[in-house]
Amino acid sequence: MKKDIKIFCMKWGTLYDASYVNRLFSMVKRNLTYPFEMVCFTDNEEGIDKAIKCFPIPEVQLDSNLPERMWKKLTTFKEDLYGLEGTALFLDLDVVVVDNIDCFFEDENPFMIIKDYRKQWRITGNSSVYRFEIGKHGYVYDYFIQNFENIRSEHRNEQEYLSWAVNEKGILKYWPKEWCPSYKYDCISRFPLAVWKKPIIPHGAKIIIFHGELNPHKAIKGGRGKWYRYVRPAKWIADYWR
Repeated sequence: MKKDIKIFCMKWGTLYDASYVNRLFSMVKRNLTYPFEMVCFTDNEEGIDKAIKCFPIPEVQLDSNLPERMWKKLTTFKEDLYGLEGTALFLDLDVVVVDNIDCFFEDENPFMIIKDYRKQWRITGNSSVYRFEIGKHGYVYDYFIQNFENIRSEHRNEQEYLSWAVNEKGILKYWPKEWCPSYKYDCISRFPLAVWKKPIIPHGAKIIIFHGELNPHKAIKGGRGKWYRYVRPAKWIADYWR
């Protein structure tokens, strides 16, 4: 049996409230048979389920103001992370778990991440779902702190840098493509088919990833947005996202 499993998530600002953290916890409980501990790094733990262990988002030791682009997620790779130990699966708050996720802990690779959806020739992973051994990848955070200005000029965001840093160690591996489909690219049809075809759950999906403007609560209702002309409601999301 797998031991010492942690599910990591991170919440800051006002984009997502505590209900997103609690829904994520509920989805994992229903879809992971191994014992686990839920950990949320946050600037505000109000409303978060008491069964979830909360810690402040680790301070990033940079002289300049840290821009967005999710750089904060790199603090999960600190060698000393509140004394936490074990295997961590990081999940973005806006993912939807639709099937059992035991398989995310049943390989021996030291680091796993989603393969980028669009530019398959690049090594870049999507960090909505990644797994690692806590405290064993301190080089990711340390190099980031020591070379921040160069990293900002060479890498567009946190996941591009993360993929590069892990690949430099020769241990970058990807989840099977069908496990983590993109709602944007894999669940909804292209326009104009999206006008009458309902969004689907792709075969083999475990965790559906939402990126861009369309988040779960919007996808349930459907409608129009900046990058999509029209998407039909996906009421089935509510059956899983609870």
